[in-house]
Amino acid sequence: MLIKVVGVCGSGKSTLVGRLRKRGFEAKQVSQEHSYVPDLWARFGKGPAVLVYLDASLETVQERLGKKSFTRWMLEEQRSRLAHAREHADIVVETDDLTPDEVADEVVRQLDALLASRG
Repeated sequence: MLIKVVGVCGSGKSTLVGRLRKRGFEAKQVSQEHSYVPDLWARFGKGPAVLVYLDASLETVQERLGKKSFTRWMLEEQRSRLAHAREHADIVVETDDLTPDEVADEVVRQLDALLASRG
């Protein structure tokens, strides 16, 4: 089962993908936030079995990137580019107050619930 991960810069996409892979999941990051193609996440390789959307506040993104030059406008532009993905996401996680391991645990928890509901 393929898990695609999208989200704003600094939300923890690559870290989550690494942790999911270590747990045996097939996971890929899609840099949708840099694209003007609204459904890039769906076009990039084979379609996902699960789409995960990560978000974070401006303050968190600035801290994680070490860039105070990352502005609210930039964050809102990325969220705009990600709107289609967020609308279609199976799992959405706000990562501000979570450690990378907590993000992975939350995604796996929601993934287990999602798969159980699908039967």
